[in-house]
Amino acid sequence: MSGRTRMALSAASATLMASCALLPLVSPATWLVQAVFLLAIQMGVGMATRRVPLARPLTVAAQALVALMLLTLTFANQQAILGVIPGPEAFRHFADLLQAGADDVSRYSIPAPLSDGIRLMLIGGVLIIGLAVDTLAVTFRSAAPAGLPLLALYSVAAGLSDGGADWLWFVVAAAGYLMLLLAEGRDRLSQWGRVFGGAPRTPGGEPSSAVAPVRTGRRIGVFALGVALVVPLALPAMNGGLLDAAGTGVGSGSGSGGTISAVNPLVSLRDSLNVDEDREVISLKTNTKDLSDLYLRIVSLDDFDGTTWQPSKRSIESVPGEFPTPTGLGPDVRRAEVETTISAADWYAQNWLPMPYPPSGVDIDGNWRYEPLGMTVVGDRRQTTRGVTYTVRSLDVQPTAEQLANAAEPPAALKREFTELPDSMPAVVAETARAVTKGATSHYEQAVKLQEYFSVTGGFQYDTNVKVGSGRQAIARFLKDKQGFCVHFSFAMAAMARSLEIPARVAVGFAPGTPQGDSSVSVGLRDAHAWPELYFEGVGWTRFEPTPTRGSVPSYTQSDTTGSALPDVVRPSQSASTGPSASPSASQSCVGQNRELCASESPQAALPTDDDGPKWYAVLAWVLGGLAALLIPLAPMLWRLRTRAVRLGAHGRTEADVSLHTLAVWQELTDIAWDFGIPPDDSQTPRKTAARIVRLGHLDPPAVASVHRIADAVEQVLYAPSPHPVAGLAEDVRRVLSNLESKVSRPTRMRALLAPRSSVRVTWALSDWWSTLQRRAAAARPTWRKPSTSGQRG
Repeated sequence: MSGRTRMALSAASATLMASCALLPLVSPATWLVQAVFLLAIQMGVGMATRRVPLARPLTVAAQALVALMLLTLTFANQQAILGVIPGPEAFRHFADLLQAGADDVSRYSIPAPLSDGIRLMLIGGVLIIGLAVDTLAVTFRSAAPAGLPLLALYSVAAGLSDGGADWLWFVVAAAGYLMLLLAEGRDRLSQWGRVFGGAPRTPGGEPSSAVAPVRTGRRIGVFALGVALVVPLALPAMNGGLLDAAGTGVGSGSGSGGTISAVNPLVSLRDSLNVDEDREVISLKTNTKDLSDLYLRIVSLDDFDGTTWQPSKRSIESVPGEFPTPTGLGPDVRRAEVETTISAADWYAQNWLPMPYPPSGVDIDGNWRYEPLGMTVVGDRRQTTRGVTYTVRSLDVQPTAEQLANAAEPPAALKREFTELPDSMPAVVAETARAVTKGATSHYEQAVKLQEYFSVTGGFQYDTNVKVGSGRQAIARFLKDKQGFCVHFSFAMAAMARSLEIPARVAVGFAPGTPQGDSSVSVGLRDAHAWPELYFEGVGWTRFEPTPTRGSVPSYTQSDTTGSALPDVVRPSQSASTGPSASPSASQSCVGQNRELCASESPQAALPTDDDGPKWYAVLAWVLGGLAALLIPLAPMLWRLRTRAVRLGAHGRTEADVSLHTLAVWQELTDIAWDFGIPPDDSQTPRKTAARIVRLGHLDPPAVASVHRIADAVEQVLYAPSPHPVAGLAEDVRRVLSNLESKVSRPTRMRALLAPRSSVRVTWALSDWWSTLQRRAAAARPTWRKPSTSGQRG
C-alpha cells in the first residue's frame, strides 16, 4: 500500500471516528452507514485524481463536485437533471430540506428523530469535513492542520450533547487524529528508506533525530487534543430544542454560595405542540384528595424585557431541612400540608426539580441546591431529574376572595421589581388592560377580570398553529388575533397585570395529571404548562389560569366577585380526558410533545414563533465563527508548519532543481534558528551564519555537523559551476530543530511553536506584493505628451 493510499484511508477513518460524536444526537443511527458509503466514494475520487495527476485545486474541485452529485442523488434525485446533476429545482429542494432540518433541530431534544432535513445536515456535514481533512492531510500533505476541521466537528457534537458519554467520543475522535498523524509520520520517514521499529542511538546514548518527525507529530497531537478540551468551553453556547442539553445546573460557587441563572423549557413550543406522541414524564402519589390544584412548578420567569421572559440571576444555597414560610403568606390564610412522592422517568433529564408550590421541604438524594426567592430546587453541575424519586412537603394555600380583595400594598422593593415593564412595550397592552378591568375596585378584581377576559369573554381561541410574529409587537399581535396557547396567554396576562401595578411573573411546569387505577397520578408531556402568578400581600404568589380548556380555574376566582361570568365548576386538566377529540387544538395540551422539557436549558423564554429556533445558516455561522476564532491565534503556527513541510518535502532531488531545494532547506534552517531567538544576518556568508547558529544555539556535535553540511551545500550551489544533490539535508534540518528544542525552556519552545518570529515574513511578502502591484499599475498608466508649441518659421 502506497503512502498516499494509507494517508487517504487514515483521513477518511479519522473523519468517521470524529463523526461518531454525533451518534447520540439522533436516533436511529442509520445515517452513518450512508455517510460511510458516500465518504468512501469521495475518497476514491481523490485517490484517482491524485494518480492522474491533476493539479491540487482541480483534485479538490473534483471531490467537491462528486460530493454534490452524491448528495443530489441521495436527497434530490427527483428534482435533478438525470437524477444526479443539480439544477435550480434541486438547490431549492436542498434549501427546503435544510430549513426543515433546522426546524427539527430547534423542535426536538436529544435524541432527535432522523428526518430527511437532519439526515442531510449530518451526511452533508460529514462529507464537507471529510473533504477538508482529505485536502489538508493528503492533497497538501499536512496532517497537523487537518485536526482543525475534525476539532470543529467534535466541538459541535460535544456542545449539543447532554455530556453523558462525551469522554468516550473524545477518545474515539482523538484516536482517529493521532492515527492520521502517525500515518503522515510514517509516510515522511518512508521517503528516506525503510522504516525500522527501533531507532539508532548516538554515541552519547541519546536517540537519533531520525525520530524527530514522529516526536513532533506526537507533540502536535497532544497540543491539538488539549485545544479540543478547551475550545468547547470557550465557544458560545447555542440554545433551543436539540441545541439545549441538560446543562450544568449551578452557575458557580460551592457550599452555600453561588448563583443560578436560567432554564427555558418552552423554546420552540408551538412546533412541539403539534406532535401527537405523548410520554409519561412523572408518576406521583399524594395524600390530597383534590388533584385539580396539584400543579408541579419547575421555575418562575420574572425578568421581562418586552420580548422575552426569563429568570433573574439568583443566589443559591444548600437545601434546607425545612423551607421558610413563602414570601407574603400571612398566618390567617387557611392552608393544609400535602405530601407528594414523585418519580421522574428515566429519560426525563431536567435540572430543575418539579414540585408543588409552595414547597415546605423536600427529601431527595443527589447534588441539589435551593433558590430562596423562587423556592425552587436545582441540580448542582450534572445533577438532573433522570430516574430520581423524591418526596415533597408542600402547602395547599386556600385564600378567600375577600382576603385577596383586601390585600395591602406589597413592599415597595418587591413591587418595583415585579411590575417593571420596558419603555418599548406597545401602548395597546396597557390600554387593553385598563379597558378590560374598568370598574374593578381592587387589584384582585382586576386580576379576575383579566383571567375572565382571556378564558371566557374575550373571544380567544386555543391554537398551537398560530403565527403571532416576534419581537416587541408579539403580545400586541396576540391581543389582536386572539389565537395562541398557554405561553401567549400567560405572558400576555402577566404583562397586562404589571401595567396595572400588580406584581406578576410566569410559572413553568406541569398542570395536574391523570389519576390511575393504582391511586397514582400520571403526568405526561401533554400536561406541560405555563401560567401567571400574581402577588397579593398576606397571601403571597397566587396562581391564575387564563388559558382556555387547560389546567383548572382556582376556586378563589370563580364566584366571589360580583358580575363574574366564570363558570362555577372547575375545569379539569385536558390530560384527564380519556377519549379522543376531533379538534387538534382541544386534543393537545399546553405543550403536547414538548420534548424540550426532557432536557433543556437556555437563558431565556421567548414567545415562540415561526422565527424561533436557530436557522441552519445561524448554526453554520456559529461553527464557522468558532473555527475562525481557533484559526486566528493558530495562524502563525499553521503557516510555519505548512512552510516547513513544503521546504523539506520530498522534492528537489534532481540536478535540475537541486539549487532551489538546497536554498529552501537553508531558508528553513535560518528561520528555525530565528524562531528560537537567533535572528538572521544577511550580511554574513553561509559558513559564518552556520558558525553563529552553532555558537548561539549551543548545539551538540551531531547537530553541529548537520548545520555545517547544509552550509557547505549552499556554498556549493552559490559558487560551484555544477552543484550536485546532497542527500539528507531535510533530515539535517530536523536534527537541528530537535536539538534546539532540547536546549531551551518550555516557554521558549511554546513561543517558537505558537508565535514563531519568522512568521513576520508573511508581512514582508505582502508588503513586497503591494509595492510590486503599485509599480505595475504606475507602469501601465498611459503617458500623455503635450504637443510641441514651436512651429516652423518661413
